[in-house]
Amino acid sequence: MTQYPLGTLPPLAGAAGSNTLIIVAMILGLGVTAQVLADKFRVPSVLFLILAGVAVGPKGLSIVTIETFGAGPLTTIVGLSVAIIVFEGAFHLKIQKLEEAPSAAIRLITIGALISFLGTTIAVRYLLGVEWGIAALVGSLLVATGPTVITPILAVVPVRDRVAAALETEGIVNDVSAAILAAVIFKLLAAQEVNPTDYLVEFVIRMSVGVFIGLITASVLWFLLVRLDLPTGWTPQNVRLMTLAGAILAFALADTIRTESGVAAVATAGLVLGNANLPYEDKIEEFKGDVTIIVLSFVFIALAALIEFDTLIDLGIPGLLVVAVVALVLRPALVFISARGGRFTRGEKLFMSFVGPRGIIPAAVATLFAIQLQNENTPPVNVVGGEILAGTVFLVILLTVVFEGGFARQIAEKLRVIPMRVLIIGGGRVGNELAERLEERGENVVIIEEDEQVANELRSSGFTVRVGDGTDTEVLLQAGAENAKTIVAATGDDDTNLLVAQLAKSKFDVAKIITRVNEPENREAFEELGIETISETDSTAWAIDNLIERPGLSRWMTELGRTGDVQEIEVTDESLVDKTINELNDQLPSGCMIALVTRDKENTVPDPDLQVEYGDHLTVLGQTQAVKDAIKQLHPHD
Repeated sequence: MTQYPLGTLPPLAGAAGSNTLIIVAMILGLGVTAQVLADKFRVPSVLFLILAGVAVGPKGLSIVTIETFGAGPLTTIVGLSVAIIVFEGAFHLKIQKLEEAPSAAIRLITIGALISFLGTTIAVRYLLGVEWGIAALVGSLLVATGPTVITPILAVVPVRDRVAAALETEGIVNDVSAAILAAVIFKLLAAQEVNPTDYLVEFVIRMSVGVFIGLITASVLWFLLVRLDLPTGWTPQNVRLMTLAGAILAFALADTIRTESGVAAVATAGLVLGNANLPYEDKIEEFKGDVTIIVLSFVFIALAALIEFDTLIDLGIPGLLVVAVVALVLRPALVFISARGGRFTRGEKLFMSFVGPRGIIPAAVATLFAIQLQNENTPPVNVVGGEILAGTVFLVILLTVVFEGGFARQIAEKLRVIPMRVLIIGGGRVGNELAERLEERGENVVIIEEDEQVANELRSSGFTVRVGDGTDTEVLLQAGAENAKTIVAATGDDDTNLLVAQLAKSKFDVAKIITRVNEPENREAFEELGIETISETDSTAWAIDNLIERPGLSRWMTELGRTGDVQEIEVTDESLVDKTINELNDQLPSGCMIALVTRDKENTVPDPDLQVEYGDHLTVLGQTQAVKDAIKQLHPHD
């Protein structure tokens, strides 16, 4: 390959400027196609972007090569694109998300990042036999997971809020720290007799510059958009453009002062502005999302086109062993250490362990460093080191995106970490107890509580809580009412519960709405609206009666989800229709059985020869795990 000095634009290999425009248009078209395919097959778009890049690259159709754009322009384009992508991810990271799993998130971005960096560095050094400097570069870059791969996964795998919060926080923060750490190591690689403390000092300086510029930029934008009252007022278009311009300006200014500090600047500005209640915030998010898809498509396709497959093949078994260490040894170790002592289930920890693909930051920075290493060829960093750097990083990205990103949904289903989302309005004694029971079953419970002190107490107990009025549509939206399967109005005020139920019924497509009725005479008003009710008086009397007449069953019912369980499903799978209860029971796991059939709102203990009809409700009773397995078997698409 012909080498060109960094920052110069080489000739276009027989193509005129108009051809370059066609290539850019083609890349953007492929990017949109990748997004459509990702939505259709419910996998991260990065997978299709990489495949598209390979197809149009030197080893495919040879349409996109390093000579197409030149090292200098490519560096600038990728830098600005990364800035937009990081800003967009940070803008979406709300403080309330950080409150869902604060200890786990902090450990992931500190202890977890350190384990990943040191472990990967050692693995690359001894498995690939490269210099410590190159090994440390690879180790620093592979700390990052990134929102570009995590966010699409969470869009198709609706895990519990605390799991999503931990993964999103890790992706955004580690993107920044990985880029800065890699830049520090790269700068000091060629220096003679570098003191180890120099690395730390350079890292702190770059991070500090970035954070400072980011805070200044966010403060100025906030003042202009919130405090400055223009005569004509701010329009959504002006707000969107000013926010984007501010992000790019913060990146350029910080990067000019200290190389690679721009990533920290846009991350800081995005985090602050995303939580500053800017006007037209929803419009900003929509606009940035569209821009991010465009730049993400361009960057990933362009960088994937530069993959040297000969280098990947040359890595051979040692390269695959590095991937195995990163994905199957270090990742589970750092997740289990970081998520200890919280309310994460074993399945959730395993899901977080096996779903940590690498994204845009490692790909972009590794490619740019490799180009510079090839051009400079300064000992102890050289062309071979640059090839191993880019090859190893891309190998890890390629395999983790394909296997972890592509099969994330299947991994989640196997580990049973896709819960039912339940909103509970009211965090008093009833709401608290209900949330505790549902959490123990592994459901994704969100409590809406108006009293901030009560909310803080619930949050300190490990619950996901939104502070606000449950009768406010915006509060319900922020809590995820659009994706909720069940909404429970559990406050001590019947008027509030009635209003919540009406909102849930009219505004959101919720499968089940249940309300607590505090005064028996109000029950009729709820039932006239077709809302399921639980009367506090009737429930108490029913519980006492059960304890008197059937104490064994009563005590067992209080242990549901622990030693035993009862679950109900609706028959919507045609393969179950016309089968007898006896046939279904024979197919179910041992330790459970179909104990009740509900047809046309009539409950019956089924005869073994009763044939199941479409729309029947089957109640399965038995041991906890056996019931879970049976529900999965009877309703595989639930």
